[in-house]
Amino acid sequence: MLQTLHISNVVLIDSLTLDFNTGLCALTGETGAGKSILLDSLGLAMGARSEARLVRKGAEQASVTATFHINKSSFLYSMLSEQGLSTSDELILRRIVKQDGKSKAWINDQPVSITFLKEVAACLVEYHGQFETHGLRDPESHGIMLDSYAQLTTDIRVLGTMWRAWRQAEKALKTAIKHADEAQEEEEYLRACLDELYILAPEQGEESMLIELRQRLKNKEAIVQALKTAQKHLTSDKGADNALVQTTRILDRAQDKIGESVESMMAQLDIALDNVREVTNTIDTLMADFQEEDISQEILDDRLYALRSEARKHNCLVEELSAKREEIAQKLSQIESQGDILSALNKEVLETKKKYISLAEKMRDKRIQAGKKLDHLIMEELIPLKLEKALFFTDITLLEEEKWGAEGIDQIQFLVSTNPGANLEPLGKIASGGEMARFMLALKVVLAEVGEANTLVFDEVDAGIGGATADAVGERLARLAEHKQILVVTHSPQVASKASSHWIVSKGGEHNITTNVISLTNNTQRQEEIARMLAGAQITDEARAAADKLLGVCRKH
Repeated sequence: MLQTLHISNVVLIDSLTLDFNTGLCALTGETGAGKSILLDSLGLAMGARSEARLVRKGAEQASVTATFHINKSSFLYSMLSEQGLSTSDELILRRIVKQDGKSKAWINDQPVSITFLKEVAACLVEYHGQFETHGLRDPESHGIMLDSYAQLTTDIRVLGTMWRAWRQAEKALKTAIKHADEAQEEEEYLRACLDELYILAPEQGEESMLIELRQRLKNKEAIVQALKTAQKHLTSDKGADNALVQTTRILDRAQDKIGESVESMMAQLDIALDNVREVTNTIDTLMADFQEEDISQEILDDRLYALRSEARKHNCLVEELSAKREEIAQKLSQIESQGDILSALNKEVLETKKKYISLAEKMRDKRIQAGKKLDHLIMEELIPLKLEKALFFTDITLLEEEKWGAEGIDQIQFLVSTNPGANLEPLGKIASGGEMARFMLALKVVLAEVGEANTLVFDEVDAGIGGATADAVGERLARLAEHKQILVVTHSPQVASKASSHWIVSKGGEHNITTNVISLTNNTQRQEEIARMLAGAQITDEARAAADKLLGVCRKH
């Protein structure tokens, strides 16, 4: 609930601090005294639009600080914690407006965006005026009110999760069908490509091998001649092999004469002889290979052309053709199993839809039952509010499937008829400002214990009414104040007399016009203010007697 409101340099207000209580708090005063400024100031702290006109003349900036008490078990407490804001049972909202109309906001002395400030404020305060009834003209708010009354908040969250799961499953199925259609169109082409690759049978490293072989064939005669010449130098009578053998024999025969150094030379000659014979064997092998090769240059060129042509077709390297073959085979395998994939996705769609519909239908039944009860209670509240001829009906219409949403399968709106025999029409279309305010008041009395906000502000909801109707409005505000903190700006003495806390707003000062707020803490002060509200500027004994009577009625209640 709202505990304190501190205002500095807002329009007519220099500096003002208001401490609020629980129950029904009434703000009264003559027209133009500044009651609207108090509401504008509270609105600033709640994230309302900032304007340069709100800054008091001569001041550099205007500021408003609102302090609230919040329950640690509330949704708001959790929301603040999730945002990393320091939290306790005291919540301080502060707003500063510069001369150019630009503003900054803080929550518990931590800077926040105006958007987030509004989200927090919506959990703290609801504002209801004669011409601004917190969305009552918007049918979307009707469903929120009914669901709160029917205690469907948890079901709504669960249903929203189910709805999103269903829609995501449908999206996945549509995507899979699209891919399957595209794949089917491509299947014939892919099979032809796969057949070509299997026939071609490309091997890893084949291109490099073919290039090397082609180069060898191109230089075959020169290579063979070089090998023959080398072989001759190694194996002829005057070749290296024979020379090494003869040298070894000579040294062996002279070993006794030469000495120990012969052994080292003999060992090195053995190694050289082994190397020469190994080279000779390699040359023999190469010579044999060249003599056995029967592949032609034309065959090699044709193979290289076929491989490179296939690589161009698939926009890849020749070395990647083997991998491309496996890739195409995998795509075809996926196409073949597409039916199983689509079947599984379709099953998921059906199952998630079934769960959604099951809960949505249960919620629809609860809404219908809650709607009937709500209609009956609202009709009872309308009688003393001088709307006894009005009809109120909660219309719950089953939507077409394409209009179902996270909130369910129903369209919910409040319908009314304010004249006997008239058709029921949407509330926002036919109710006047005064009637709308009384409908809202009736709804709020019935829905007193639901809703996150614990502070409700009513701005002149009693405008244009008096007597027994005004008394009924005051009585209902007092009943509502048993569950919520109610701030009411009123010109009605019947309403003001029901308040548990009462402030009078007045203007003072000669040179600098200021707005003062005086707390009326005793019945004598309250009697004078209510008498003024009854009689006007000239307060009579009769007015005081009537005021005392109203206050006496208030004490009995």
